[in-house]
Amino acid sequence: MQRRFLFSALTSLSLAALAPATWAAEPLPLRVLVHSSFDLPKELLTQFEKAAGVRLQLVKSGDAGEMTNKLILTKARPIADVVFGIDNSLLPRALAAGVIEPYTGPAAQRAAAVTLGQGVVPVDYGYVSLNVDKAWFAQKGLALPTSLDDLAQPAYAKLLVVQHPGTSSPGQAFLHATIAGLGEEAAFAWWARMRSNGVKVVKGWTEAYYTEFTRNGGSRPIVVSYASSPAAEVFYAKDKLTESPTANLAFKGAVFRQVEGVALVRGGQPAAREAAGRFIEFLRSAPVQQALQTTMWMYPAEAGAARAEVMRLHAPEPATFDNPPPALADEKGRAWLQRWTQVVLK
Repeated sequence: MQRRFLFSALTSLSLAALAPATWAAEPLPLRVLVHSSFDLPKELLTQFEKAAGVRLQLVKSGDAGEMTNKLILTKARPIADVVFGIDNSLLPRALAAGVIEPYTGPAAQRAAAVTLGQGVVPVDYGYVSLNVDKAWFAQKGLALPTSLDDLAQPAYAKLLVVQHPGTSSPGQAFLHATIAGLGEEAAFAWWARMRSNGVKVVKGWTEAYYTEFTRNGGSRPIVVSYASSPAAEVFYAKDKLTESPTANLAFKGAVFRQVEGVALVRGGQPAAREAAGRFIEFLRSAPVQQALQTTMWMYPAEAGAARAEVMRLHAPEPATFDNPPPALADEKGRAWLQRWTQVVLK
């Protein structure tokens, strides 16, 4: 869901506070490890390079899980100086591996809308949730489901598409939400019922949303996506819309809150340490906190940051969410995945 948009008023915003005292003849390379969904306007990144006197080297490494694994596997010879995209479900693994060096600069000390701790600075957050095609339900005269139990009833057979939790971060988040919301045994009993009720499993979010979802020509009117997806539908619509064609189903066991952060990489280039800190501050700057809302479709972590109008009108935050404790998810995540595979696919 990460797409670019035309950069306009943000170019006038100053990042002078990040400017170095002197300019180097050859800009210092700053290696930034990011997941494949990282997306900020090129103009902002260029402005940061000029202000901080660096040359950014963005190292994209698949989804957040793949990125974290790569960070751990290259611990002996780090491939980055700073990393963005480690989230609340992956942080315990990164900390246990000793690949993060705590950051204590201003962004780490300011109040934030969400927290991560351990010297990792929160940048944005969002919610994995169920999205529905409102027109499909209206045409069929079928009421929207109001619980996970509803989805397992015959009336909703073969309506849901989910992502495989072993190959998709939203798929994993949704599995964890069902466990946290229902309890482990009840969650897997629900998944068994959903297998009988025709749930479809695909590899990743793109296939689920752009191939299987009825909004895009598929046969499934319910999809695991994000609470911000309805806002993105409005933002990218060819015709101006006053109402999103999709809606969120925010009921128990179906919403997971993801918090993404940025951190220093232990063992990164000493010469790049100051620049890495500047990049952390940059991600919490007002221009970035505004831009990420309509590029990465996340909510800003900076306390009091203004909401983009399309997010404010069409992406209200769910009132509740169900996350297992991160340490528990890290400890049992592999066993949960194996059990899910056995229950749903075998």
